[in-house]
This record gives sequence, structure tokens and C-alpha cells, in this order.
Amino acid sequence: MAHVKMYTTQVCPFCIRAKSLLKQRGVEQIEEVRIDLDPEERQAMMDKTGRRTVPQIFIGDTHVGGCDDLIALDQRGGLMPLLQAA
Repeated sequence: MAHVKMYTTQVCPFCIRAKSLLKQRGVEQIEEVRIDLDPEERQAMMDKTGRRTVPQIFIGDTHVGGCDDLIALDQRGGLMPLLQAA
């Protein structure tokens, strides 16, 4: 299973939804980076993604995007191959 990294905040319904979907697809570990606790990580996330919102999800080296992007990827059948590509 590919490494999953997610930039999150403590109270984010979209982060919770994204984590739930990933767990349903067999992801056991998600590296969470809490940008509400670390302003430097927030800046790093914005530098990497060009986005300010959370979650920002990476599967391996691929930037998936946010929760809606993750759901759309799953609905088109692209999530599982990406997760299994590691």
C-alpha cells in the first residue's frame, strides 16, 4: 500500500471524510500533518500544492488534492490503483 500523507487541521469535516474513505479502501496508516499547530507546515503545504485549504492529500508522490478530488478519483476507479502502486 502506498504511503499516504494528509495535511489537516483538528476540526475539519472534509479531513474526517477523506480519512474515512481511505480507511474503507484499506489504508491503515495516514501521515497527518497538522497545519493548525505548525505555521511552517502550512506554508510548506501551500508551496507544494498552491492551495490553502485542507485536506491536501498525497498518495506516494502524487498530489491528489482535497476531499472532493479524492472522492472523484475513487468514483472514476483511480484510487485503488494509485494506492496499490507502491
